Amino acid sequence: MPFLKTLMRLASSRKNRLCLCLLLGCLLAGASKVSAQTVSSKEIQIKAVFLFNFAEFVEWPTNAFVDPHAPLVIGVLGEDPFGSFLDDTVRGETVNGHPLAVRRYQDVSEIKDCHILFISRSEADRLEQIVAALKDRNILTVGDFDGFAQRGGIIRFVTDKKIHLRINLEMAKAANLTISSKLLRPSEIVQAGKD
Repeated sequence: MPFLKTLMRLASSRKNRLCLCLLLGCLLAGASKVSAQTVSSKEIQIKAVFLFNFAEFVEWPTNAFVDPHAPLVIGVLGEDPFGSFLDDTVRGETVNGHPLAVRRYQDVSEIKDCHILFISRSEADRLEQIVAALKDRNILTVGDFDGFAQRGGIIRFVTDKKIHLRINLEMAKAANLTISSKLLRPSEIVQAGKD
């Protein structure tokens, strides 16, 4: 993780950070000769870096924050696949004057202040109920299971030989979030209910 943290610090501009994420996703493809446990660990690290970058490439309305210096919260709902990777990635970082914080939730009712919510695979069967409970809230929902974006999530990680993004712009607009064109360009845009 120190290696990833060093790379993130070297990539000082938003454009460079997005390029770094995409590069790391491509590196995942080259890890085919590495053990499954190592590939899984690398994939989790890359997804943690993506979550950090989403904080830089998404705009929230000002009323999404209690005050101008309130933390930007990255939450994990359900089983946490990241362990310490996500905490290590965001430690000491700020975005637009907001320090980053990580919180973990076992139930959607626990979510108070959250800006980016990774919804774990353990919650896949309840996705529609979770999305309904978060309606009218400015939360960027992210997941990595089949049908996530089609069933109401906003960004889905798709992993084959590298990590791709599927983005549901309709749901992002409903959450009053603006996603940078720099993030949209290399992504697949989907609509809820459609493949």
